[in-house]
Amino acid sequence: MADLDALRLRFVRALEAARAPGGGPDPVPYADNLLARWQEPQRRYHTVAHLTAVLDHIDVLEKYAADPDVVRLAAWFHDAVYLPERSENEERSARLAERALPEAGVPDARTAEVARLVRLTATHDPADDDHDGQVLCDADLAILAAPPSAYAGYTAQVREEYHFVPNDAFREGRSAILRQLLGLPRLFHTPYGQEHWESTARYNLASELEMLST
Repeated sequence: MADLDALRLRFVRALEAARAPGGGPDPVPYADNLLARWQEPQRRYHTVAHLTAVLDHIDVLEKYAADPDVVRLAAWFHDAVYLPERSENEERSARLAERALPEAGVPDARTAEVARLVRLTATHDPADDDHDGQVLCDADLAILAAPPSAYAGYTAQVREEYHFVPNDAFREGRSAILRQLLGLPRLFHTPYGQEHWESTARYNLASELEMLST
């Protein structure tokens, strides 16, 4: 189980670092609202454990980011609205950030950047000069490079989230996603991600695709 107190503190630090001079209201209610969202019952993979992992990976990659605290806030919001049967989760999550962050004291430009980054997680396709986008997308996809047992746990959790999809339809849809990912020139965009995660992720994806095809 994730340490909610430690997570709450991480949100407070990121928010306070991103705020305009003069601060704003107590950050804790904003953290608690987000933590409640990340603990909703329909989630199996997109949980506080995933949020913690993304934040941990941002810590590893932060030297590549132009504004690491904005990237951390984007991580908090990137799956804050999550219903497996809906396709507009990233857009709704971005709109949540656009409502909450100005009220919490974050300047308009940084709020807009958080929302842009959240929307980017719909495609995981940052531009070559989009360093904040590269860090967030790499951190979000780092699970693809997990050791085999952890990767198997991830795929099982994804299947549980989509329990309402019949097996044949799930295999077809999941296989299409895997082929799309394997067809990308690169899965990871930061130098660290390319060096440490790319080959393992491709092995995991290819192995899963083979298993789904048998």
